[in-house]
Amino acid sequence: MCGIVGYVGHREAYPIVLKGLKRLEYRGYDSSGVALLNNGKLNVYKKKGKVAEMEEDTLGKDVHSHIGIGHTRWATHGEPSDRNAHPHLSQSGELAMIHNGIIENYAHIKQELLAKGYTFKSDTDTEVLLNFIEDIKINNNCSLEEALRIALKRIVGAYCILLISKDDPETILAARKGSPLVIGIGKGEHFLASDASPIIEYTKEVVYVNDYEIAIVRPDELILKNLGNEKQTPFITKLDMELAAIEKGGYDHFMLKEIHEQPDTIFDCLRGRLLPQTGQIIMSGVDNHIDALKNAQRILIVACGTSWHAGLIAEYQIEELCRIPVEVEYASEFRYRNPVVNKGDVIIAISQSGETADTLVALESAKEKGAFIFGVVNAVGSSIARLSHAGAYTHAGPEIGVASTKAFTGQLAVLTMMALKIGYAKGTIDEKRYLGLMKELEAIPEKVKEILADTSNIQRIAAKYKNASDFLFLGRGYNFPVALEGALKLKEISYIHAEGYPAAEMKHGPIALVDEKLPVVFVATKDSYYEKIVSNVQEIKARKGMVIAVATQNDDIIPGMADDVMFVPDTDEVIAPLLSCIPLQLLSYYVGVEKGLDVDKPRNLAKSVTVE
Repeated sequence: MCGIVGYVGHREAYPIVLKGLKRLEYRGYDSSGVALLNNGKLNVYKKKGKVAEMEEDTLGKDVHSHIGIGHTRWATHGEPSDRNAHPHLSQSGELAMIHNGIIENYAHIKQELLAKGYTFKSDTDTEVLLNFIEDIKINNNCSLEEALRIALKRIVGAYCILLISKDDPETILAARKGSPLVIGIGKGEHFLASDASPIIEYTKEVVYVNDYEIAIVRPDELILKNLGNEKQTPFITKLDMELAAIEKGGYDHFMLKEIHEQPDTIFDCLRGRLLPQTGQIIMSGVDNHIDALKNAQRILIVACGTSWHAGLIAEYQIEELCRIPVEVEYASEFRYRNPVVNKGDVIIAISQSGETADTLVALESAKEKGAFIFGVVNAVGSSIARLSHAGAYTHAGPEIGVASTKAFTGQLAVLTMMALKIGYAKGTIDEKRYLGLMKELEAIPEKVKEILADTSNIQRIAAKYKNASDFLFLGRGYNFPVALEGALKLKEISYIHAEGYPAAEMKHGPIALVDEKLPVVFVATKDSYYEKIVSNVQEIKARKGMVIAVATQNDDIIPGMADDVMFVPDTDEVIAPLLSCIPLQLLSYYVGVEKGLDVDKPRNLAKSVTVE
């Protein structure tokens, strides 16, 4: 979950690495650091806290170099501190290394090294791996590349490593397994990073490194090898990303920018795919495997966090429109509980980054058992995209804010199109229903724009409830997963404890929490559950609870009962989550802002969870 950056070439390395770290800070911001090599001297500067604190610490220091590596950390082994920050130096001081991932057998290796007289300055697994590599190099009298290869065959866990040596001032050694690495190709220079955001300013040509590959990177040379020392052919990909997509563009925060981008990102997701005029949904990943999808005995959806909530909505959609049984699994549980997976089962993996560690391992296991894997991801060239038999990109563009917003609605748009296409191909929905839902889906970008046109009411509500210590979010049917997502967003951004619950289950426990101090958010749009949700609102009001409602425009019942209302345009209940989630995103954002919090970088969280 850490961010890594590297540069080797003709330019000054430090400004490039520093800018890259700022762009990757959403991946971790417990501490940061850089290692720079110049005239045989290896300088390491690192500091607890955000990148700006490390930058301030380097003022007036020697940062001249044409080769450098940098790291922004999300702590796993060892608390956030200066000494646990990366890069780490080997005991001899000859090597410097940064690492994203977890070395699971580090404790055993550390004991071996302690017995040999090694000492450690940090509590990290990374320093253990670095000294292990150096020990192999010394005792086997071999090259650093060979020592790295031997070490990687011994370790257990996930890693993305960048390694530099005083003895070789023009080479960065890199390797990956389970943690992403992309290499940008320039003229007489190369750029390395956890994702493409630090690279797009300099080049659009990149190579995505595969698991179990080592990259030898020099200004004019890129060599890829597997752990068997066999050369691999780099596959060069053209980046479809613009620099403006990773800048704030006048907004106070990336999260607010990304919320307001949703009319465009949903439109981009639908564009060229959803064609109501001709009655077509064109999705090659679905078209090319339609028999496997429509004839599936069951569909398993595997995801984490916000993506899991998108999967819950897809469960409702697929079961209603396609009449196929669906199970939605947390990837972290699915991978460990020895699930029953049969040949012919369809597994839909949902991930914004395409690198979520638990989801990747779950897919690998299911694929071995003969399941058909369909990936729904945002990041082109990501590990899940490459592991899947087929898939669909959400085309949401880079999402820098840690709390997912536009990636979530992109996932919903893709999953809704899939459910419509499979249901129509299977004959479980008729043409009238199919075309009607297509037209409703086509109208969503404009309806989202309508919600976002004036957010002053939601700002007022946020200011009113910012000091609450707890929130309860309730919904029924399609709106139940929306309630879960609303509670998650509020927790992430405002640090207020919040629970999401099916409204009908409220009476089985949570109603005991209700008093005049508890805000209860009802996702209460007009749907087939509407009369039931009205009754649930009355039950809360009878107990003096404060009710905030997400309601359909022109509703004349809910507004008369609720203390505060956030309105959304009317649409079919199958598609309504694409609208009802927007006010909840804004509510969490504005509560966080009212509390003076860093909404783009919530404490303890990182964007892409590439470790267990």
